[in-house]
Amino acid sequence: MLFNPSREEARRFFITAWQKHLQQQPLADLEAIVVDVLEAHPEYHAFLSEDYLDRDWPPEHGESNPFLHISLHLAIAEQLAIDQPAGVRALYGQLHARHGDAHKALHDMLECLGEMLWQAQRQQTPPDPNIYLDGLRQRLQQR
Repeated sequence: MLFNPSREEARRFFITAWQKHLQQQPLADLEAIVVDVLEAHPEYHAFLSEDYLDRDWPPEHGESNPFLHISLHLAIAEQLAIDQPAGVRALYGQLHARHGDAHKALHDMLECLGEMLWQAQRQQTPPDPNIYLDGLRQRLQQR
């Protein structure tokens, strides 16, 4: 189902996973990952309703799109599980050690992943994993 979901399908999946969690129903593996992300982001709980299935978060308004944020967390969870692009798991480990906090390390990764995707969209090219990995390495070299 989630190999290429529409925006509405993906959002509905997140909402349903959260509702199942609140009702203490069993969760599928991917739903459990979504719930873990959502538990770390209580600021997004208010958006987990049908009222937000069609809402846009234009970047020029400066608001973060909670559904995009959740999706990027899921992408990184997958990357770490399979170490793809190669070396990303080791870089995450170094960021985690540097910050002493898994969530801060993941947010560094989110920013670098977002930058790679933004550049690909702007240049109308496929995403370049070297941009992502170089961004992670640069984070490690900062103060």
